[in-house]
Amino acid sequence: MRSEHKAELKLRRRNIALTVAYDGTNYNGFQWQSPPRIAVQNILEERLEKIFGDKIELAAAGRTDAGVHAFGQVVNFFTDGRIDVEKIPLAAGTVLPNDIVVREAREVDKNFSALHGAKSKIYFYRILRGAATNPFVNRFAWHIFRPLDVEAMREALKVLIGTHDFTTFKAVSNVQRNPVRTIFAAEIFEEKLFGGDCLTIKIHADGFLYHMARNIVALTVAVGRKKISLHDFKKIFDARDRSLVPATAPAQGLCLQEVFY
Repeated sequence: MRSEHKAELKLRRRNIALTVAYDGTNYNGFQWQSPPRIAVQNILEERLEKIFGDKIELAAAGRTDAGVHAFGQVVNFFTDGRIDVEKIPLAAGTVLPNDIVVREAREVDKNFSALHGAKSKIYFYRILRGAATNPFVNRFAWHIFRPLDVEAMREALKVLIGTHDFTTFKAVSNVQRNPVRTIFAAEIFEEKLFGGDCLTIKIHADGFLYHMARNIVALTVAVGRKKISLHDFKKIFDARDRSLVPATAPAQGLCLQEVFY
């Protein structure tokens, strides 16, 4: 939602919140991009206008990167459109591409903001293990064919729980001034996806720096591959030096799972 338009948009009768899922493979992230680059927001705003009959500008809980997915992205927008909220998901399905789905719609208070109201978020990162790739999982997981020490990875993630300075895990280009975040939970569980042997890393935090989740995964995998020890992991985390972290984990493994308000 463009800040210069916000006061005007809030004069509209309704504030609608949507829970949206999308496969981010074919998009340049969530945040609106100047054509010919296309982001999820470009598509949502353009297609929702057909349902509501007025210009749509979205605010979103998170600006996922290119190739990153979402199951529980939350957006809101102001509209004079009269469609009943229970009909919105079905109507959206008739105008949106197959890789973007409105899971839920609700009418909210005028002061609700998907961006500013978010209290915490859960991200999942999936790793496909084994020698063979899996065509049903490849778009949604990082394939690692070498063995991983899962217990060592669990111990590494425990180091991050609590309120810390996460400078070590920010993107090189990150300009956010405050690197302090609180991680409430960081854990790994094993699952089968279409027969694929997957590890899922779950991180629940009050907020994430740009690339923070993917950089945490990268360093945790380095522990799992025995390239660094748990002691090294702690030292790198405490050093607050992004250059000490391996290359950022691939985008396709990351999914914004849930947002809490």
